[in-house]
Amino acid sequence: MDSRAYRHLDMPRTPDLDLPKTLTLRPQRVYCRVIKSIDKLKRPAFRLLSTGLIVFSYSSVWAQAEQAAPSVFRFDRINAMVLVLIFSSAVLLYTRWARQGKTLFLRKIPGLEAVEEAVGRATEMGRPVLFIPGISELDEIETIAGISILGRVARITAQYETPLMVPVRYPLVLAAGQEVVEQAYIEQGKKDAFDKDMVRYVAGEQFAFTANVNGYMMRERPATNIYMGAFFAESLLLAETGNAAGSIQIAGTARPEQLPFFIAACDYTLMGEELYAASAYLSKEPIMLGGLKGQDFVKMLIAIMIIIGVILVTFGYGDFFTGWFKVV
Repeated sequence: MDSRAYRHLDMPRTPDLDLPKTLTLRPQRVYCRVIKSIDKLKRPAFRLLSTGLIVFSYSSVWAQAEQAAPSVFRFDRINAMVLVLIFSSAVLLYTRWARQGKTLFLRKIPGLEAVEEAVGRATEMGRPVLFIPGISELDEIETIAGISILGRVARITAQYETPLMVPVRYPLVLAAGQEVVEQAYIEQGKKDAFDKDMVRYVAGEQFAFTANVNGYMMRERPATNIYMGAFFAESLLLAETGNAAGSIQIAGTARPEQLPFFIAACDYTLMGEELYAASAYLSKEPIMLGGLKGQDFVKMLIAIMIIIGVILVTFGYGDFFTGWFKVV
């Protein structure tokens, strides 16, 4: 390199590099060298000094180079890869066991165990079953879970020939509900008993929907009310009206702020993830069971890791252990 390039720069001269190209700019006696081979530099690549001070350091240039050419494998996230492999292996293993007919233990959920009994009570009394799949749109996971449970309930009502009423708030939920109920009746060989009016659009506004359903409860006196999905301020209004009508009530939601109202006014309540596990619990399908058991296994593993971490940190030996669970 030509040492004259550093005459007006207050910086040590960098080692000579095998550079394919350099560029020198000399406005206001400011010299700038553009260096392409920055991987050999141990000091700042270049600096510009003019009336104002502009400093480009080696670290900033190196950061841009790393950003332009990222590494193929990020070793700082290997812990996330290990967790994904463990979770995937558990799901695949339990799914395989379920397909082979092995008995997989599932904790009993009283609310789901009572569904068939509640529908049977409605059949004996000659009164309908009211099922509400929440009041949210179809893109909500709670609504999807509610529609899935509706399919199982519809199979039971089709088998017992019990009237079924499903009020909904949105057109997409209407279409999905009609499809699920019709399929359930076809599977039970009761296609002629299916009526599209079993699933009906009621109202698009929250409290208009609630008023309509409450009126139906007081007029028709359904023997069983099942609430499965996303509920909001109307939860207590619905549950209290159903309780006043003398119905058996089974509720399930993942909204923690609505759970106290359902617990107070309903006979059975599914809390949180029990709502999502209901479809696997009722259908016994191998893929759903495998996913459910795989999730349970990972949760148990995480709980054990938390206990071990608390013990190690308490005695001052947890730095290495907790480092495994940091994801950059």
